Amino acid sequence: MATMESLIGLVNRIQRACTALGDYGGGDQAFSSLWDALPSVAVVGGQSSGKSSVLESIVGRDFLPRGSGIVTRRPLVLQLQKLEDGQQEYAEFGHMPRRRFTDFALVRKEIQDETDRITGKTKQISPVPIHLSIYSPNVVNLTLIDLPGLTKVAVEGQPESIVEDIENMVRSYVEKPNCIILAISPANQDIATSDAIKIAREVDPSGERTFGVLTKLDLMDKGTNALDVLEGRSYRLQHPWVGIVNRSQADINKNVDMIAARRREREYFATSPDYGHLSSKMGSEYLAKLLSRHLESVIRARIPSITSLINKSIDELESELDHLGRPIAVDAGAQLYTILELCRAFDKIFKEHLDGGRPGGDRIYGVFDNQLPAALRKLPFDRHLSVQSVRKIVSEADGYQPHLIAPEQGYRRLIEGSLNYFRGPAEASVDAVHFVLKELVRKSIGECQELKRFPTLQSTIAGAANEALERFREESKKTVVRLVDMESSYLTVDFFRKLPQEVEKVGPGVNPRENSPAAANVDRYAETHFRRIGSNVSSYVNMVSETLRNSIPKAVVYCQVKEAKQNLLNYFYTQIGKREGKQLSELLDEDPALMERRQQCAKRLELYKKARDEVDSVSWAR
Repeated sequence: MATMESLIGLVNRIQRACTALGDYGGGDQAFSSLWDALPSVAVVGGQSSGKSSVLESIVGRDFLPRGSGIVTRRPLVLQLQKLEDGQQEYAEFGHMPRRRFTDFALVRKEIQDETDRITGKTKQISPVPIHLSIYSPNVVNLTLIDLPGLTKVAVEGQPESIVEDIENMVRSYVEKPNCIILAISPANQDIATSDAIKIAREVDPSGERTFGVLTKLDLMDKGTNALDVLEGRSYRLQHPWVGIVNRSQADINKNVDMIAARRREREYFATSPDYGHLSSKMGSEYLAKLLSRHLESVIRARIPSITSLINKSIDELESELDHLGRPIAVDAGAQLYTILELCRAFDKIFKEHLDGGRPGGDRIYGVFDNQLPAALRKLPFDRHLSVQSVRKIVSEADGYQPHLIAPEQGYRRLIEGSLNYFRGPAEASVDAVHFVLKELVRKSIGECQELKRFPTLQSTIAGAANEALERFREESKKTVVRLVDMESSYLTVDFFRKLPQEVEKVGPGVNPRENSPAAANVDRYAETHFRRIGSNVSSYVNMVSETLRNSIPKAVVYCQVKEAKQNLLNYFYTQIGKREGKQLSELLDEDPALMERRQQCAKRLELYKKARDEVDSVSWAR
């Protein structure tokens, strides 16, 4: 069967592991959850209720700061670890893990100094805990949390909110279902006014988690006693009340050691006419053993949930390590292989964006379906093919010799001028798709978890991909401009042959059957003639526009999108293969923050696995 020491020692070791990594109280969420799952004892009481004396009696050492007002201004997480008889006792702070304190006067000074480092030399409080482990043959395995004393009024140098701040801090500990409440009340005050019992009743109304401690029994008025409280008649708890007799101020001033103080306490209860019949269940030594036994039973009940939480955390940490990646090999071949694997990981994500597995590729279709047609509709053909413009261009094309039948040169100039307008939308489509592809490269780089550990390689791949996209853009622009130029260089003759022939209207007195130059000249310079020419050219341009609307996207996809999918990093691959080992190492220069994160994950994983092994060993021993 697992011993009490093995069970509570296990909890202490896990808690110290959490503390060593600085995780409790705002660090790693998993470690904070594990800490919360482990039972601990929170010491709660009003100011001057004797909290410090109770703790020192349990430890058997005088190590806590003393004074008037608020002395405990930060939570003190005190982990007691029992040593074999004869071993030297010592203390260690969580913020000074490599220094052992054997002089407990220095422990008191360091508690005060560490408090002042956070709160300053004021009467302010802070929720940031101080972690202290004490190793001694004179203690039982136990974790205690000393909290600032509850108060009712703010004194000079304290904010008005100090009363509420302290209560909120205390509640943040005692509200947790795994927290055992050690409620300290002085016997020379009415139990009904006890601050500790008041807050314990609110968070633990059944009293299952509360242990009542009555201090200062020796300071009660003569003729009175605290039997009604100690025997559970005044206020009943699930657990028995324990009476404590602390050292007097005179004993403290004379530096009476705790061993002698414990002996005097035993003698007090053994010889007391009021409490003699309860002497076996009174005193600080009995309280420590009572708490330790209770912790054992709580831990036994919590072992399945602790095991489940540890296993879940191990799985999460191993998954995170997989994302962060394992350490890189030092030989050039392995480094080159790693770089190529990382490139493929990026390339896979980039292709998923284009093919629809990830968002973003649909914006390319938006360029073709919305942006290009809108740009084509906005081209200024109405102005270019107005009657005035057509007359001007046709007249200039005729030169000194007016056209005889149809102004062919005028038609060609009008069409060529119109088709030149298509260059703008064509090149704009190329640029728009280029912008989308660059944005997808940026997103893919950011989404590639494997690349995040190598910022140099990350920026190098991004640069190589963008250089390739620039090349694809130039080729795409050349292609779409060629498509426009091709339409200008050869006109579709059948289109004009199928146009209805213009019937010339002649003036009165002229025989329309006569091929009269006068009749032709009159109609040739009429507005309807130029309007008909503009209309014919507009119809042809619309036909070309429809053709380009279909062919420009094909060219852009072929020259840019398809090339990006198939050959985005081809040039980079040829260059990377020529690099030496040192150059490859420079590319795989990790982000120091990620290196630190991986090391921390590895440490956490190791600690969790050790904790699991210990829990398993304790479970099998039950």
